[in-house]
Amino acid sequence: MRRFLLLLVASVTLAIPQPGNAQGFPSKPLRIVCPFPPGGGVDITARAIAVELQKQLGQPVLVENKPGAGGNVAAAEVAKSAPDGATLLLTLNSLHSISPLVYSKLAFDPNRDFAWITTLVAFNNVLVVGPAVAAKSVQGLIAQAKAQPGSLTFASSGNGTNVHLVGELFKATAGIDIVHVPYKGSAPAFIDLLGGNVTMMLETIPFAITQIRGGKLRALGVSGAKRSPLMPEVPTIAESGLPGFETSAWYGLVAPSAVPREIVLKLNSEAVKGASSREFRDRLEPLGFEVVTGSPERMADMVRADSARWAPVVKAIGVKID
Repeated sequence: MRRFLLLLVASVTLAIPQPGNAQGFPSKPLRIVCPFPPGGGVDITARAIAVELQKQLGQPVLVENKPGAGGNVAAAEVAKSAPDGATLLLTLNSLHSISPLVYSKLAFDPNRDFAWITTLVAFNNVLVVGPAVAAKSVQGLIAQAKAQPGSLTFASSGNGTNVHLVGELFKATAGIDIVHVPYKGSAPAFIDLLGGNVTMMLETIPFAITQIRGGKLRALGVSGAKRSPLMPEVPTIAESGLPGFETSAWYGLVAPSAVPREIVLKLNSEAVKGASSREFRDRLEPLGFEVVTGSPERMADMVRADSARWAPVVKAIGVKID
């Protein structure tokens, strides 16, 4: 009888799912929460990696758009989700390195509440203006802004985002008075930019390139250290009279912090494999994305480096959001 009871207890114990066991993962569909509306660079990346993960994991991988507060609405939801690896956030560096610096209050901790999985892509920004803007160069735009202080505007994908802070950095570096107009993502911002309701935007190259190639927007300068191979005729902002001006950004995947390490490592392996696939590269590289993957530890290092880079900038600019 005693042996029978011991065998019974052992069998019941084995039948209970053990925390941290990734052998049966995933046992249900996955959800990637995208913090911006459809059509932007974050959304494009989310849908591209969802396709690859679905192939490899054998489960549906759905993308759900949850825009608001510069990505913080989606981040807060994912941070509080069940830590089973089934809910992920397609994140961007600004959520972890800029939001803690500019937001007085957040419903989550941008760093402690997440488990790093991997970065996916990196990219630069481009200064674009609508066709009605007379300026044909960075210096021409700066001259116009100085001649009409407070009358020019720059759009962003939301308060505290990369696009916002790069715009603020441009404003401070150039010593001009231009007004920030935040939107709930790049897509609605572009509608007003194309319609002439805002003057300029320091948008990501992947999202802006189609409109630039179509002649609907004029590119004046790129934010990277080198010219973009997609538009080599466009100078960098640094070589356009603002030496030292240089920024870059990235997108990646994170999960709630309590997700077991084994599941995080499995997601890392599959996401890195997916981002390295020819299909993923063919979809994103022509838009100006550079595929950049690595370990969870490398992603954590990149967040720390971004925070150190932006902290003095935010302090000098004085950006604060209540």
